[in-house]
Amino acid sequence: MSNVDLALQAGWRLGVIGRNGTGKSSLFAAIQGEVEADRGDIDVPARVRIASVAQETPALDDPALDFVLSGDAKVHAVIQAERAAMEREDWEAVAEAHHKLEELGGYDATARAGKLLHGLGFTADTHARAVKEFSGGWRVRLNLARALMTPSDLLLLDEPTNHLDLDAVLWLEQWLLKYPGTLLLISHDREFLDEVTTHTLHLHDGKAKLYTGDYTAFERQRAEHLRLQQITHEKVQAERAHLQSFIDRFSASAAKAKQAQSRVKRLAKMANTEAVRAERALRIEFPAPAKLPHALLRLMHADCGYGGPASSRHVVLDQVSFILEAGDRVALLGPNGAGKSTLVKSLVGEIPLLTGERGGHPDLRIGYFAQHTVESLREGTSPIDHLGDIAPGVSTQQLRDFLGKWNFPGDRAFESVDKFSGGERARLALALIAWRQPNVLLLDEPTNHLDLDMREALAEALATFDGAIVLVSHDRHLIGLVCETFWRVADGVAQPFDGDLDAYAVWLRSREATDSRTKAAAKAAPAPAAAATKKKPPNPHKLAQMEARVAEFESKLHAIDMDLADPDVYADGATNASELSRQRDALAAELARAEEDLLALYENA
Repeated sequence: MSNVDLALQAGWRLGVIGRNGTGKSSLFAAIQGEVEADRGDIDVPARVRIASVAQETPALDDPALDFVLSGDAKVHAVIQAERAAMEREDWEAVAEAHHKLEELGGYDATARAGKLLHGLGFTADTHARAVKEFSGGWRVRLNLARALMTPSDLLLLDEPTNHLDLDAVLWLEQWLLKYPGTLLLISHDREFLDEVTTHTLHLHDGKAKLYTGDYTAFERQRAEHLRLQQITHEKVQAERAHLQSFIDRFSASAAKAKQAQSRVKRLAKMANTEAVRAERALRIEFPAPAKLPHALLRLMHADCGYGGPASSRHVVLDQVSFILEAGDRVALLGPNGAGKSTLVKSLVGEIPLLTGERGGHPDLRIGYFAQHTVESLREGTSPIDHLGDIAPGVSTQQLRDFLGKWNFPGDRAFESVDKFSGGERARLALALIAWRQPNVLLLDEPTNHLDLDMREALAEALATFDGAIVLVSHDRHLIGLVCETFWRVADGVAQPFDGDLDAYAVWLRSREATDSRTKAAAKAAPAPAAAATKKKPPNPHKLAQMEARVAEFESKLHAIDMDLADPDVYADGATNASELSRQRDALAAELARAEEDLLALYENA
């Protein structure tokens, strides 16, 4: 970028957009003082508190709640000082810590950190889990929660929705709308931008232009700006041509020499105008399926999940019956960890059904994009190498022609994927799927690394695809353009959802409200009447030990369940998932024994 003049006003929520490589992340780095401007000044007042999401998370032993709480460094330091003072029974120091907490307004800090974790999909029993025990995708969420916890006047968020599901995206929208400071947001999710932003900064061709309004308003204003720019350019060019014609015709005439000279000066003073250069529209396509039978794929009375023996297996979804026919376009909606990816893996056949039947037409050909597909591309190899592996005997020219349609023209087809951005890798992964001419596309978060233009191109390609589609995505714009049918995956059940995305958001809010009321009622419920024949209560020390043991096994079991539901676990192949499944079986057996011991303690009291 060059010659960028931008003055941010307090309270703006600014969406920063532009194709990959236009300098969005460099702008953030410059604001944070990580890089220096080659020319000009970046003036950020010293009193302005800046918060941003860390790119890496060290393998810490700190509990998740403490890690998020440490985003508010001052409050966290006082809370730690209070804990230390209580351990050494220094009551004067405890009182001093309480006084500091009151000054900082930090009495509700732990509750705020817990709400951030809850909103981003962390259940209460994972708040005490060590940071190092979470997989990559969950650590990204922890970093986001920590940034939101940090007191700030300026909040910088670079693609905050990439590792979130739709439920967490909807929650984050509401949180950002209440954020009192100034927000700079890089995002390729147009619905998210439309909901959150008040202004848009468009980076293009080394320049930046500020627009008032959200992304849709930007599109409208930019289209009008380009139209007027082209009209102005054409008028100026016509006048230039007219002046030049007069000069050429009469510059040699003594009678007209003075007028010709006047027009030469006028021509020299005319401002240059730039013609509108049409940006190369990205277009991709999924070739028509070689064969397209009507009935393609089905699950009948299927229990979907993980594990081996019936006594220790983990059922994620119970009794699923799902039939996919040609032309179906299904979006899977549901809370994080509810089993959307598990259902997709079961449809693919990547994980075996625990019970029930999976059937497919003999001509079924599946194109599967998983969240770990991008990471599975082989380092040190090119797009031509990848395509050649699945197309033996096909000429290099044919492979180049195909890759060119997916925006890998010329020498780009021979470059190592090591140099590719996440978006380019995702585009290559989709191209490899398209080459196989599938009649079913099972896509689990295909847009995570794609910019706005590529997302639009993908939506157009999917909209014209003749086969069937099952889509998991947090991109509501993509879902709205592609899908006609919705299934809700929640509470161990997958079933058709009679409504659209707006209706789903309403259901989600009502579900959270119901859960809150249920918990409140449980706390307020009177204790049950004493039995007519009083039993001697169990030994309180043994009871506390046994309950703590059961709670520990439950927490560890839930942690493994979260990992098994996280696609990142499968990035290293089946070995990691198999080991987790074995660990889960062992824990489930331990929990069963602990619950039996606890029950026996009650019964023998």
